Amino acid sequence: MPRINNSTLPRRAIPSVPVLSLGAFGSRRAGLPALDDAPAVQLVTSGRIAIGMALRALGVGPGDTVLVPAYHSPSMIPPVHWCGAEVVFYRVHPDTTVDLDDVRRKMAPGVRAVMATHFFGFPQDLRALRALCDAHHAGLVEDCAHCFFGEHEGVAVGASGDYAIGSSMKFFPIFEGGCLVSHRHRLPDRLAGAGAGFEAKAALGALEASFGQGRLPALRLAAALPLHLKTVLWSRIKARAAGATVATAAPALAPSSSDSSFSFDSHWVDRRSSWFSRRVLRGADRARIVERRRRHYLELERALEGAPGWQPLFAALPQGACPWVFPLLAERPAALHERLRAAGVPMVRFGASLWPGVDAATCANSVALGRRLFGLPVHQELSPSERTWLAASVRAALAASMAAPA
Repeated sequence: MPRINNSTLPRRAIPSVPVLSLGAFGSRRAGLPALDDAPAVQLVTSGRIAIGMALRALGVGPGDTVLVPAYHSPSMIPPVHWCGAEVVFYRVHPDTTVDLDDVRRKMAPGVRAVMATHFFGFPQDLRALRALCDAHHAGLVEDCAHCFFGEHEGVAVGASGDYAIGSSMKFFPIFEGGCLVSHRHRLPDRLAGAGAGFEAKAALGALEASFGQGRLPALRLAAALPLHLKTVLWSRIKARAAGATVATAAPALAPSSSDSSFSFDSHWVDRRSSWFSRRVLRGADRARIVERRRRHYLELERALEGAPGWQPLFAALPQGACPWVFPLLAERPAALHERLRAAGVPMVRFGASLWPGVDAATCANSVALGRRLFGLPVHQELSPSERTWLAASVRAALAASMAAPA
């Protein structure tokens, strides 16, 4: 493997998420089924908003219970509470698959819905869970936030649930975006726009992310003045909002999910995704997204072979999977985190923060996954030099973490 001089690269030397590039657009054909191939699709602003809308469509309300995997993002819980329902957590196996026996034990009469997650872009077999939900008259919400593309034994992601939700901004170079889809139910066409401020922020946010990573240099030069004016205007808006009372403060220009928050703002329910994001979804080269993510995943796995202190979460990359990230299990996670952070390596620590009260007694596997798992970027916009730097930096961090004092 070529050596990379890390001292010549800035912090966060590679994009942690897809950013716009000249190669981002092309054929809509993906090679794998996509969530928005479903018969009924609503493009909304985030996956968590889609969760709330899916639960509402199932009639979830006060007095009801929703079963949620104990290994989860905290952003999955507020939509349940918005509906007035309570959450009960069920266990997962060490490979993140549903512990069906635990779901069966918790399938009480008050359970109105079950949420099941395809973690990290690896589709699960949900046939047994679907049958269990049907037997107990509970709805199934398929959480495809990590899994916009994929299938398991010919069953497309999103096709098993009554409703499925996605987080399109994990797979496409956009600032905001999610979707609610269904293969079983119609979705009312009642989404409203969120205003000119939101539309401008969504477009400029995506462009700025691209410019910040050195992409689209000609467009960056042309957009310099508008972006400067946007910065001045945005500073004034934030200053005005800081002086406003809670009662008079205006809604945010973009959903909190775009800033990595876990909160749920009901203002964004029934709001459609921005025109810019919808155009990107229509025009993106989906075959490129799937092919490159799979290739980058396998390339990184090979590059880390023989490095100490880690193992992949999944033994193999199935043909039907399009990975969100490369999930790595570390033997010494605290030491590895410190060294990856110091090197500027982007990482996802999914499940490191679980909902209060979820502990080893609830699900030991979930706590262990949250402590040990690192998600490394494999998205389609990583260049060859960025991938080489990533692999070299992770190998070095792994070696240093194992050599550090216990």
